[in-house]
Amino acid sequence: MTRAPIYRRGAGNMGKTLFFFIGFFVTLWAGGLYNFASTLPGSVVDETSKTDAIVVLTGGSGRLDAGVQLLTNNMAAKMFVSGVYKGIEVSTLLNLSQQNPEDLLCCIGIGYAENTIDNALETFDWAKDNKIKSIRLVTSSYHMPRAMLEFENTLEDILIIPNPVFSEVVKQKKWWIWPGTTDLIVSEYNKFILAWLRHLARKVFMIKPHIKNN
Repeated sequence: MTRAPIYRRGAGNMGKTLFFFIGFFVTLWAGGLYNFASTLPGSVVDETSKTDAIVVLTGGSGRLDAGVQLLTNNMAAKMFVSGVYKGIEVSTLLNLSQQNPEDLLCCIGIGYAENTIDNALETFDWAKDNKIKSIRLVTSSYHMPRAMLEFENTLEDILIIPNPVFSEVVKQKKWWIWPGTTDLIVSEYNKFILAWLRHLARKVFMIKPHIKNN
């Protein structure tokens, strides 16, 4: 008759401990989310430095247009567009951007990555083949932290200047009152955490990225 209270006491302590750890990690996650959202780029910090190449990551509105504009403004001699749908040619991309393909056709390369990890890997390959030492990275503001994390860990010897693009439909100010923006930022934050943990594990176990060896 004395065992039941002891069991209930033990179960209660375990429940409290579990509740404490859940509360701790939820608080830690929420604090990280607030910091992540608060530190998203609000402008292009460096608008004047020229680089060897411009790298555009497809997937968000305005990215390709921004990259083409930088190229036409002679901010770099080459441009690489990563994440293009397979089968699409450079001329098609330029037509979509309302640019004359003949003017820029020789300066642009394309890759067919399907995620940010592969964006960095195929950009590394392209940069190595073209002897690129510095790039201006063009992607959406909310995607920039994860993109920079992947690129800095893969293109370790290449200077990377972030060039965020801002969409009117993404409301970074008071993002928590806009359901669509909230979902986007929370999703991107969770992906950033996973990417950070993956790179941390890679460094701990001294695993190199799967890059091409020429």
